[in-house]
Amino acid sequence: MIIARGPLAKFLHAGVFLVALMACFSASPIAYAQDDDAMAEFADDPMPEAMDEPAADAGDENADAGNDPGGAAPAKKDNMLMWVINSLGYGYLFIFLALSVTLVALFVTNMLAARRDTLCPQELVDSFEERLNEKDFQGAYDLARTDESVLGQVLSAGLAKLSRGYNKALEGMQEVGEEESMKLEHRLSYMALIGNLSPMIGLFGTVQGMIASFQVIATGGSTPKPSDLAAGISTALFTTLVGLAVAIPAIAAYNILRNRVSRLLLEVGVTSEDLMSRFEDVQPKATKK
Repeated sequence: MIIARGPLAKFLHAGVFLVALMACFSASPIAYAQDDDAMAEFADDPMPEAMDEPAADAGDENADAGNDPGGAAPAKKDNMLMWVINSLGYGYLFIFLALSVTLVALFVTNMLAARRDTLCPQELVDSFEERLNEKDFQGAYDLARTDESVLGQVLSAGLAKLSRGYNKALEGMQEVGEEESMKLEHRLSYMALIGNLSPMIGLFGTVQGMIASFQVIATGGSTPKPSDLAAGISTALFTTLVGLAVAIPAIAAYNILRNRVSRLLLEVGVTSEDLMSRFEDVQPKATKK
């Protein structure tokens, strides 16, 4: 092998270096061009579109399922009022509505009748006592007779029998007082009747609803429909609920008003006896033979 020496060797070495350097610069643009071609091919690859198509198809399927009238859409729930009406039925609904309206009317009527101004007005007490102090017995009798209160009726009955003695006057006052008390109790008794009758109707509806549910089980085979079972159970529960809802205020109002009436009637008895006590010495007039 011949190794060049001297200036010629240096020239050859410089030439080889230049050739190698030019080869490097010429190879870089080719590599960059190859990379650009690869990126362009990757950008033009239809694979991403293929990957997007299933998602788009899934979206279309969901949209179709939402628009499909036969799809599994959530059922629309009835409101509570319509559920109660459908569970009770128009028969029970009419009965409980009639009982409720009657109860309200009786409560208002008895509240107006159980007032102090109606049973034992203080104005009558003052006016009656004033006439007795003036010895105006006829005026006192006329005042009591024209007054529509219970106290007025009791006092007028006592004065009417005073000529037969004080004891007869007290008997007449007691008779009228008992009669007025029975009238008030008679009106109140209807409220007690509603309070006792309403839960019984609810119990009747409970039994009817349970019978309907057991009938569904008996005739529905091995798998009865839950909606059919729920209809009978709803009737049973709602009739009981509404029956108690009517009965509880009816019983409470009856007891409150009865205690109020009893207290006011006791006050009427005490007041009337106190006003008539000045006639204790009155003796019955002798009958002419």
